[in-house]
Amino acid sequence: MSDLKVYQYPKCSTCRSAVKWLKEAGHELELQHIAEQPPTVEELRMLVKHSGLPLKKFFNTSGEVYRELGLKDKLADLSEDEQLALLSAHGMLIKRPVVTDGKKVTVGYKEDQYAEAWSNA
Repeated sequence: MSDLKVYQYPKCSTCRSAVKWLKEAGHELELQHIAEQPPTVEELRMLVKHSGLPLKKFFNTSGEVYRELGLKDKLADLSEDEQLALLSAHGMLIKRPVVTDGKKVTVGYKEDQYAEAWSNA
């Protein structure tokens, strides 16, 4: 059984690095393709809550979809529900990878952050 769920995009080099790091740290992973199967609004709500991060940290601000939808100028005017609906509808809008054990959540990949959050030591 997996101990971590990873919302990731297989072609993303950052995601591949994160998955490699987690496997080398001894984790069993459940990988979810973020574009084909984005998290639901409820999953996202839980992920944001457990991450302790503001919702805007979940947006992939350097991504194509973010630019196409003109979110740089619109995001601040959207309600939390509207933002969650957008993320759920467009998996590529989500900053990735998102990793969770059901209690804590990390967004993006930084080795020191992973060492702190996901080391099995």
